[in-house]
Amino acid sequence: MSEKHLVCQGALCRCNFGTTPDKLKVLTQNKRYINDKERSHKLMATHMDIGKTFEKNTFGSCAKLNNNPCQVVVTQWSGFYEKIILQDNNGKALLEDSKATCPIGSPDCITILNHGQTAEASQKNVDNADEEVLAELVPFVNIKNKVKKYLPIN
Repeated sequence: MSEKHLVCQGALCRCNFGTTPDKLKVLTQNKRYINDKERSHKLMATHMDIGKTFEKNTFGSCAKLNNNPCQVVVTQWSGFYEKIILQDNNGKALLEDSKATCPIGSPDCITILNHGQTAEASQKNVDNADEEVLAELVPFVNIKNKVKKYLPIN
């Protein structure tokens, strides 16, 4: 799994035959979050997230349907990580290079453009930061004192 990110809710996906991307919506589990300290919106995606599992459930116009509106339905995922299995749904973790199949398109026609994770700084990150590096990056601000005002203490 070297250097590959796990996929979470909000991952941006596109179809090879569509015109616009759509965001992945995790509907098969509600307990496992990744890179989300608030546990509010970054549910981990698995290969069990099939069916109508996107926010808008469309990738715009579909070239396979003579440019009529796309009605995306995921039938299966490929390229998932076999070693992470959620107990909730027996789902295996999706990776940023996983691909999905739509019955109208073709096998693996849906790809992931962005895995959906975003970095969130915490007080612990600031406490562990090298003061010399911070001074070089932000020379006129004492980051360690400023951040304590804005980040909740963990």
